Amino acid sequence: MYTGPQSGVSAYRDVRAGGAHGASPHGVVLMMLDGALMRVAAARGQIERGEVAAKAESLSRALAIVEALRLALDHERGVEIAHNLENLYDYVSLRITQANLRTSVQPLEEAASLLNEVRLAWAAIAPDAARP
Repeated sequence: MYTGPQSGVSAYRDVRAGGAHGASPHGVVLMMLDGALMRVAAARGQIERGEVAAKAESLSRALAIVEALRLALDHERGVEIAHNLENLYDYVSLRITQANLRTSVQPLEEAASLLNEVRLAWAAIAPDAARP
């Protein structure tokens, strides 16, 4: 079950252990978005198969990654975009939580769609463009 910011840090460590070591910050964010999307997709399948415990674990991990992404936002360098992303990540977390509580795939579809849009936009940004 999701337990707050420390879980976000653990999710970040999980991504690093899975191949992010030495990756650029841009690459780490992409890996984290991919990880969240994979866990949401896994949970959808688990809901459809009636695997309640596995669904809860997948969604807990997805929530931890979304929280880590939210905590990594730079509110000093990109005030407006950071604020917008924070609101989006909060909403995605709400939809993931609703999916978990209701054992419903519909909120997961919305969460995945939103995360995928962020992932596509992030992937379109060249890593050098993020440097001052």
